[in-house]
Amino acid sequence: MESEEGLVLRRLQELQKQLGKKQQFEESVSSIRSILQRCYPSASPSLRQSIYSVVCRVATTLKTRHTSPGFWLAGLGLFEEAETLVSSPSEKEHLKSFIAQAREQLHIADDPTPESTQSNASRGYLFEGHLTVDPEPPRPHWLVQSDLLNTVSMLAAAESSHQMEDTHMSETAVNLIHELMENLDTTLPEILDNIPVAPRAPPASKEVVAKLPVITLSEEILAKMGHDAECAICRENLVMNDEMQELPCKHTFHPPCLKPWLDEHNSCPICRHELQTDDHAYESWKEREKEAEEERKGAANAIRGGEYMYV
Repeated sequence: MESEEGLVLRRLQELQKQLGKKQQFEESVSSIRSILQRCYPSASPSLRQSIYSVVCRVATTLKTRHTSPGFWLAGLGLFEEAETLVSSPSEKEHLKSFIAQAREQLHIADDPTPESTQSNASRGYLFEGHLTVDPEPPRPHWLVQSDLLNTVSMLAAAESSHQMEDTHMSETAVNLIHELMENLDTTLPEILDNIPVAPRAPPASKEVVAKLPVITLSEEILAKMGHDAECAICRENLVMNDEMQELPCKHTFHPPCLKPWLDEHNSCPICRHELQTDDHAYESWKEREKEAEEERKGAANAIRGGEYMYV
């Protein structure tokens, strides 16, 4: 099973790929900064080097692709955070040069006094790649929780594989669990409000329905089904020689009953199993929802596991 540091490294690789997309740049920089704050102090030398490399990639992206002032503001916060954590003199010098470039792009003095720093901080914040006039509002709860859930999931996965032996990392996990639980009351309503409503299922594919097997009820089959067996759609008792159409879930129905039912509901009347449709948009939504459900289950298991491990 993948180690905790391996999970962090994989997350960093994903974030580095997202840096090239303007729509994802801000959130990616925020997530990199979160990993920097939580993982860098107790990380191994190799993981520290990986984190530093991703920070350098942010600087390269800013100089070559996303040059708007707002993007530089996001990078500046990351560079200043990293400069306080790294210990290598050469890395510090590189980060100082990134900070100087960012300040130059934002027209910020090189050595601001506390008063001027406050003045610069009140100049604006990043919104859709541009610098606004108003002060930056607090980070939304959903973004705070997203960062927490990602990190908690990685820590819990490492713990479940008995690979988290570093005392400092265990302490980090405790702090993350507590922070997540403290924020749950405020973040949960936002999450519930933003849960997408499932679209209505389109009719089942005609080709799929046409290929459903049709069986003729024999005395032996009826005996296995029971004397009170009935079609779950029309509710009529089944008799010998009735033709029945079988769904992939193995439930059977009269063909004349099943087709209009699938056109209207596209699901088994008994177990709600859905058949494939000809609607590509709906099928893509089902696939995305399946992946999202897996992620939600993983995050929920990570939280529950964390409560038992650390509380």
